[in-house]
Amino acid sequence: MKLGLFGGAFNPIHRCHLQVAEAVRSRLALDTVLFIPTGDPPHKPSTDVFPASHRLEMVRLAIAPYPYFQLSDIETRRSAKSYSIDTVREITDSTPPETQLVFILGLDAFLDLPGWKDPDRLLAACDFAVVARPGSRFASLGKLPFLVIEDPALLARLDRSAGEVAEVRLTSGRTLWTIAIPPCPISAKDIRNRLKHKQSLENLLPPSVESYIFKHLILGGSPL
Repeated sequence: MKLGLFGGAFNPIHRCHLQVAEAVRSRLALDTVLFIPTGDPPHKPSTDVFPASHRLEMVRLAIAPYPYFQLSDIETRRSAKSYSIDTVREITDSTPPETQLVFILGLDAFLDLPGWKDPDRLLAACDFAVVARPGSRFASLGKLPFLVIEDPALLARLDRSAGEVAEVRLTSGRTLWTIAIPPCPISAKDIRNRLKHKQSLENLLPPSVESYIFKHLILGGSPL
């Protein structure tokens, strides 16, 4: 079984999150993508984050039409700050030994991975799917010491959209797949700003999520 791990604040989940998950699932033939909302994001002020119970419910609503997407509350159940290595270890312990874990994240986040908690252990614990992000270039991966890049021109070709998926070896023995997809202009920050200023959310959110926000967070009182 190939299980994708897609973590994030999902604050709120929007159409681009679903597009990324579907692109990785289809191109890497993943059996399931597990959405893992963060409980207490280490680098986000609490006043900027919807309560975990709301973010979980919005993800549940957004992925309901997709039988190969699932939701995990593994991080929102933790009282302390969550770190990716702890989540991967817990999922590894709770899945069959033959399960292949694929950690899904944006290129900008992967470039910051050396600053994460226990990055070497994380790189040895699972494979990675790194998705193109506006403002970041795949060529920047060449500066990371834990990648084995035999053809540097490969990354440049991805930046020119000459290919969609490329496979790169990690020094840990694991695999990293780079996935070039069309840029998606939606961001959760922009959505929150639109909510603050009572601007339209048309075509930014799944309809079920938009309805939930207006019913439970706008009428019920938003923390933002």
